[in-house]
Amino acid sequence: MKLKLSIIAVFCYCTFVNAQMAQTFYKHDKYLSSDKMEGRFPGTKQNNEAADYIRKHFKKYGLKEFNNSYYQPFKVFIKEGINKMKSDSVATQNVVGFIEGSDEKLKNEFIVIGAHYDHWGWGGKESGSKKKDTVAIHNGADDNASGVSALLCILEEVSKMKIKPKRSIIFISFSGEEEGLIGSKYFVNHLPVIKEAVKVMLNMDMVGRLNAEKQLYMGGAGTFPNGVELMKKLGENSGLNPVVHAGDVGGSDHVSFYKASIAAVGFHTGGHPQYHTPEDDIELINFEGGALVSKYIFNALTAIANYDEDLVFIKQN
Repeated sequence: MKLKLSIIAVFCYCTFVNAQMAQTFYKHDKYLSSDKMEGRFPGTKQNNEAADYIRKHFKKYGLKEFNNSYYQPFKVFIKEGINKMKSDSVATQNVVGFIEGSDEKLKNEFIVIGAHYDHWGWGGKESGSKKKDTVAIHNGADDNASGVSALLCILEEVSKMKIKPKRSIIFISFSGEEEGLIGSKYFVNHLPVIKEAVKVMLNMDMVGRLNAEKQLYMGGAGTFPNGVELMKKLGENSGLNPVVHAGDVGGSDHVSFYKASIAAVGFHTGGHPQYHTPEDDIELINFEGGALVSKYIFNALTAIANYDEDLVFIKQN
C-alpha cells in the first residue's frame, strides 16, 4: 500500500512540475511573441527589450557575467526594405551568462545551451518572410520565442539544483540568426573562454509545435561520444518520441559551433505552414509539449555536463 501511494505521489508531483513548467513556457512565449515586441528585429527598440527581458531572467536565476556584462554587442548589416529600414549596420547583442561547475577540474570545461531571440519584425520584400508582399508583424511565437522560452525554463530548473553539474554551463540567446547566424558566428569568433574548453553546444530553434506523435527532432547527436545512445535513452518515459540523427546538423545557430569543430546538437519540433509568416502566433503553440521538450533537454544538458568520459568532437558526413 505504501509503495502504491508513493508511486501516486511521484506521478502527481511530476504532473504538477510539468504543468508548472508549461505555464512558465507560456508566460515567456506570450511576452516575446506579443504584438508589442513587433517581431524583435535587430536594431529596434523591441529587439533590445527582448534582450533585456532575457538578461533580467539570467540575473534572477543566478548566472554569472562574462566581462562584467550579460551583453555581447555586435553589428548586423540590414538590407534596405527589411522591416521598413534603410540599408545600414545596426547594433544588437547576444545575451550570455554562465553557471560554474561543481567539479574542481571539470568546471574548466563548458557546455553551451542557446536559442536565438530575434525574428523578422514587420517583414518586407528583402526579408526572409514567406509573405514578402505583406507588411505585418511577424511575431515568431515558434521561431523562436519558443526556443528562448525553453532556454529560460531549463535555466530555472538548473538554478534549483543543490549540487550543480560538474562542468560549467554557458546560457546564451543569440540575435541576428535570421540574417545568417550572425550572433552565433560572432560568439564563436569571440569566445569568453578558450575554444578548447567549449565541449558541446545544444541549440533550440522552433520547439513550440510538438505534434500528435510527440516527435522531437535532433541533428548532430553523433558529434560527441555515445550521443545517439544518450538521446535515445533519455527518450524513455519522457513522453516524447525523439527522432535522433547522428549527423544532419541542420541550419540554425549550432552550425556555427559545428563548423568550428565543436560538438553541436540542434533540437526542433518540425516545420509548419506558418514558418516565417505573420501567422506564427501564440495561439498555435503547444505549451504542454514545450514543457516536455524543455524537461528532455534539461536532462540531456545535465547528463552531458556530468559526462564521465572525455567530450571530444566527432565529425559527421
